[in-house]
Amino acid sequence: MPPNLTGYYCFVSQKNMDNYLRALDINMVLRKVVCLLKPDKEIIHVGDHMIIRTITSLRDYVMDFDLGVQFEEDLGPVDGRKCQTTVSWEGDQLVCEQLGEKRNRGWRHWLEGDQLHLRMTAEDEVCFQVFQKVK
Repeated sequence: MPPNLTGYYCFVSQKNMDNYLRALDINMVLRKVVCLLKPDKEIIHVGDHMIIRTITSLRDYVMDFDLGVQFEEDLGPVDGRKCQTTVSWEGDQLVCEQLGEKRNRGWRHWLEGDQLHLRMTAEDEVCFQVFQKVK
């Protein structure tokens, strides 16, 4: 049975965000701003329904979805694109596949103790973030 990810998580660290954003064609100024942000995550996980809020001082981004059901995701606040997104479990990892203009786009969340790990991919770039559960 997959873990329940419900909780509030504070930013701890990230690696390779600038190159990941470059792969998404984000302009240099916005890349620099995003790399300075320290986002928090709030996850509500009830059965096969999830809400994932990424909270920053610049803007928040909310994903509200049912596991295993493809939906159109509006990534306008991120890079101006829309994609067909499916989120499902692969073992203990929550895996998101985002089909659209960019090859190999998506992410994975998993827990290691009280830390939430996030691996984001776009084209050939990989970015990692770590968050600490606080409630």
